[in-house]
Amino acid sequence: MHVIRITTDLTVPDIEEAGTFYSDYLGLDAEDMGLDWVTRFVVPGSGEHIQLLSRDATAPENPLITVKVDDVEDAYAEARRRGYEIIHPLATEPWGIRRFFVRAPGGTVMNIAQHSEP
Repeated sequence: MHVIRITTDLTVPDIEEAGTFYSDYLGLDAEDMGLDWVTRFVVPGSGEHIQLLSRDATAPENPLITVKVDDVEDAYAEARRRGYEIIHPLATEPWGIRRFFVRAPGGTVMNIAQHSEP
């Protein structure tokens, strides 16, 4: 398993209100993800980004970061082998990613995901 990208996930009570701050004030480009509970804001020209979410659609806790990997099955097996707490089991979500949530030492909840490339 290799990490491809890491995204910060910020929990906000109102995505639309918070989005105004990130787009209008900071000048980030909004990227519609087609989901009402999460959206992404991208730095123009660099591709760096953050995600805002109100509440995860299927998991019991919101993640603090999303880690995109090249082999989520291997990442899941290794997390289980090491005895890490699995917060949300490995699943293929309706919006097209395969993922699980794991609690890192120190308590941070991470969304480990493998996205299908377009």
